[in-house]
Amino acid sequence: MSLFRHPIFLRLRTLLPGAPRRPRNPVLRSLLGVLGVTLLIGLVAVGLVVGLAMLLGGLVLRLLMRRDRNVRVRRQPLEGSYRVVGKPQLAR
Repeated sequence: MSLFRHPIFLRLRTLLPGAPRRPRNPVLRSLLGVLGVTLLIGLVAVGLVVGLAMLLGGLVLRLLMRRDRNVRVRRQPLEGSYRVVGKPQLAR
């Protein structure tokens, strides 16, 4: 027994006034199927184009920002005082 032919599902469909129903005409049914697949392919293509544009834009921005920045090299070591903490003293 199909899930969509179950009595609970059929009662639920009658309660919802705007529930979508498949058309009975086979030509219209196939046209709507083709339209759905076309829409899905289009959305995936747009998502891929937007994703690639974002990746390329980030790469170009990173390359441009790297050229403008002067890197300073520190000649002297960084001085500081350090303390070794034993394992029993670590807070959990």
